[in-house]
Amino acid sequence: MPNRKIDAHAYAQRIGEEIGVSGWMPITQDMIDTFADLTYDHQFIHVDAERAATEGPFGGTIVHGFLTLSLITRMAREAEPGIEGAGMLINYGFEKVRFLHVVPTGSRVRGRVVLTEAQEREPGEFTFTHRITVEIEGIDRPALVADWMTRLYVQP
Repeated sequence: MPNRKIDAHAYAQRIGEEIGVSGWMPITQDMIDTFADLTYDHQFIHVDAERAATEGPFGGTIVHGFLTLSLITRMAREAEPGIEGAGMLINYGFEKVRFLHVVPTGSRVRGRVVLTEAQEREPGEFTFTHRITVEIEGIDRPALVADWMTRLYVQP
């Protein structure tokens, strides 16, 4: 995205609006294998193509749900404008996460971002909730929908 910037108060007024959509991101078997190593989740449906094709219900390996979820950071960064004076942004948690469709290895995914809540807790301290819908190219049902809360600190 271009370096578009918006005032935090103006951004907070966009509740209910689609903020943006990220670009398509391919998910490779190498990414899945690295994630499996980092999380110790080596279930065959993720890392063993031959076994996943013959024994699994999906015809091949699939992406870890938590790998897909972790990519929303990149998706949101691409889709959202920058906030003027932004100092620090932290992950505050999730209200809800639902995994709705498996993501086949080699798929491309993108994030659609809607601002659902905004609160200025103290001057310069905002809590934003975004609904992130992760879409899978060529599949009507989304991979996941998450209501993600972040805390933004704006410098005066």
